[in-house]
Amino acid sequence: MSDNTGPIVGGSRVTSVFLGLLTWFVALVVFFPVFWMVLNGFKEEADANTDPKLFFDPTLAQFDEVTSGTQGLLGFGEAFSNSLWAVGVSTVLVLILAIPAAYSLSIKPVRKWRDVLFFFISTKFLPIVAAILPLWIIARDLDLLNTRTILIILYTAMNLPLAVWMLRSFFSEVPRELVEAAQIDGAGLRGQITSVILPIVAPGLAATALLCVIFAWNEFFLAVQLNPVEGSTMPIWVTSNVSTRGNFLAKLSAASTLATLPVVLAGWVAQKRMIRGLAMGAIK
Repeated sequence: MSDNTGPIVGGSRVTSVFLGLLTWFVALVVFFPVFWMVLNGFKEEADANTDPKLFFDPTLAQFDEVTSGTQGLLGFGEAFSNSLWAVGVSTVLVLILAIPAAYSLSIKPVRKWRDVLFFFISTKFLPIVAAILPLWIIARDLDLLNTRTILIILYTAMNLPLAVWMLRSFFSEVPRELVEAAQIDGAGLRGQITSVILPIVAPGLAATALLCVIFAWNEFFLAVQLNPVEGSTMPIWVTSNVSTRGNFLAKLSAASTLATLPVVLAGWVAQKRMIRGLAMGAIK
């Protein structure tokens, strides 16, 4: 009997090599704009606005300019502090609220839990531009305009549906036998969540928290409409480096690099847990 496995194996290797090269090509295409942005941040304005150059004399002048003093009405330190505070507090609040909600929708499902899930995700259907006027009026009447508090509230509401959906899928992967064993041992609801469930879904928890941080850190529309001065965040600070007179590409690239660096570092630190977390729930 002849062996026909040779061509099949050879074909699969060629396919694997092709897919690998294609993946690298797509990754380079996606990453190139970010690379060019970082590169322009180390150039002089004259070099950044002329023909593309890969070799030049690097300088930190643009980073010094965007971080020293105030760009318009907003300084780097103030914007970074506002973003850090609003994103950090809102992410913690999202997890505090989403964990018991996900528990009640997966481990101990409530009645009509599918309707509850649909209600959560339906809050994302409304375009934010359609709701900005009522939100602005409410914030004005509560004296919350130009404050971090309104951003914390809105970022929490913005990310909560996503967190509930993600955590529910992660909680569904927890073996029911472990929860029942904890109940037999006398563990209450708090003990079941903290001692049994959360250690198992820690990668999913990290993935959820990181996505909430990314969405809140990059949010621009709500911040620019409700916090134009005192409570402005990093995305608004980046746009403050756009000038109507003269060249500003190098300075804007430096500001954009500083604005993206915290999120990149957070993703790099949590990458292993995030990959494991996003893989949880993919296979039942």
